[in-house]
Amino acid sequence: MRPRRMAFVSALLITRMDLDFWWLLVIPVAFAFGWMAARYDLKTLLSESANLPRSYFRGLNFLLNEQPDQAIDAFIEVVKLDPETIELHFALGNLFRRRGETDRAIRVHQNLLSRADLPVKERDHAAYELGQDFLKAGLLDRAEETFRSLEAGEHALGAQRALLTIYEIEKDWLKSIDTARHLETMGAESLDKEIAQFHCELAQEALQQKNPDEARRQLHLALKAYAQSVRATILFGDVDMAGGDPQAAIEHWLKVEEQNSSYLPLVAEKLMKAYDALGRPQDGADLLTSWVDRYPSNDLLDVAYQHVAALRGQDAAHALARSQMQKSPNLAGMTRLLEAQQAVAEEPRRSELELMRTLIKQRTKNLPRYTCQNCGFRARLFYWQCPGCSGWETYAPRRVEPITASS
Repeated sequence: MRPRRMAFVSALLITRMDLDFWWLLVIPVAFAFGWMAARYDLKTLLSESANLPRSYFRGLNFLLNEQPDQAIDAFIEVVKLDPETIELHFALGNLFRRRGETDRAIRVHQNLLSRADLPVKERDHAAYELGQDFLKAGLLDRAEETFRSLEAGEHALGAQRALLTIYEIEKDWLKSIDTARHLETMGAESLDKEIAQFHCELAQEALQQKNPDEARRQLHLALKAYAQSVRATILFGDVDMAGGDPQAAIEHWLKVEEQNSSYLPLVAEKLMKAYDALGRPQDGADLLTSWVDRYPSNDLLDVAYQHVAALRGQDAAHALARSQMQKSPNLAGMTRLLEAQQAVAEEPRRSELELMRTLIKQRTKNLPRYTCQNCGFRARLFYWQCPGCSGWETYAPRRVEPITASS
């Protein structure tokens, strides 16, 4: 048995040596094939590059140097020489659109769509770009028609997003809701916050049309979509106040503190009117004073200061303004403090305080109040939807601190 075993082991060793030998041959052969393939690809690339017009490279150079006007002229020359360049048509159309020449962008993309030999994938791409051209040009009906044709394929999700933008511009909130829900089924991120805003817009319209029942129905749907919708809570209070129930309105507005205390300035004046209607203005002043202490804000201070001064006198208002300046010094708060000091001062001190207050007011009067956290658009009024980027709830509901804004 031993000789057989020795022979078997010897055979295994010989076989392994043969495998090692073949592996030594395979490695250089594979390297050689890779080297030949690389040279072939390089030759192919050089050949294709040699066939491209010089205008193409000039256009690329202009783009790299951020000279879009010259790049467009160069690419137009290429398209004239070689009308089959599909990708160049897309690039040219996008450049036209970015430059604001939507009519030329529309012609470029319509020219692509008119080609019978255009593949389905490229046809969808051309239709999507054409829809963007129409949207940029303000031709909303034609843009909607174009985007609605892209129900499937690579650009279906983008088309639905564009349709949502169109419906928001047109203030068609029912279609906005349906489109947002459809986007979610297509795998888009949650749009619950936006859907709640659409229901709030419908509630606002119903409230203006003296239809409180429909307003309440829409607000219930808003909170069902997004339970933390501060706007829906505020509007519920507005509906109750308009219906002659200030106590119910107060109960709704007090919920804002639990949802998001930064929105309290939006309900401060509303609460004071409700407490006045109930004959309890002192309770309202107590509430606002406690809020100013817990949530320092120039907006809250403005409302609280006026009502404290009217109900409790200038000394109490002065103490409130001084306390806030010690906690959060800023120019707007200083204006209030100087106003409080001026009210109780005597001449010539009063004139000096008036001069200082006037100088500070001139310094701060042109500063914007609210800043969009998404695009930086600044406005004096608070918006639930930014006029600049159309984002929802992108404004912090408090004025920009003057010192920060000027730095």
